[in-house]
Amino acid sequence: MYKLNKRANNMIKNIALAGVFGAAVFSLLDYATSIPSVKMSYATNTCVEVENYPSAMFGTTNYSCESMPTKFNHVWVK
Repeated sequence: MYKLNKRANNMIKNIALAGVFGAAVFSLLDYATSIPSVKMSYATNTCVEVENYPSAMFGTTNYSCESMPTKFNHVWVK
């Protein structure tokens, strides 16, 4: 009887740990894929357009060339 309870305890702990790990991986991937892309002109070195991507946790951000994000993917365009 004691072994069965110990096995059940370990199983519950492992399932909880897997859930926490899965949530952490999901939040990191969600954050990494929601970073906006800023298109910069190669000739003038100024912002042309900001592409905002939706995020499951944070919603869609509305950045523009006037209100640039602090962290973004830099894309050079003509």
